[in-house]
Amino acid sequence: QVQLVESGGGSVQAGGSLRLSCAASVDIFRNACVGWFRRAPGREREGVAALYTGGGSAYYAKSIEGRFTISQDNAKNTMYLQMNDLTPEDTAVYYCAADCRIPAQWLPGRWSEEDSFNYWGQGTQVTVSS
Repeated sequence: QVQLVESGGGSVQAGGSLRLSCAASVDIFRNACVGWFRRAPGREREGVAALYTGGGSAYYAKSIEGRFTISQDNAKNTMYLQMNDLTPEDTAVYYCAADCRIPAQWLPGRWSEEDSFNYWGQGTQVTVSS
């Protein structure tokens, strides 16, 4: 059974940085769709970043572009979200997602849709204070 476990969340002041990790119980990040989503208080869950690890560009939400970077380490079965220059608007529960539920070539147009991924982590809280 595939399990994804996020870590690295916490509280930080505006302008600070955090690196979220998502560890998988199996080798699932190789040649796979991977992504990060977040749910802010009172809002729907939204896509933050995604990547097809078999090659190609990463995709980012406009609100975080230039500040966040998605990556993975296949040897460690772990993916990451490096978050810099955090703002209070980034406060949310962050979720990792993995494994293409759609053909990989569809990811560019559907990366921010929850239905594009099969497996999800339980979430980690990020709180940014001003």
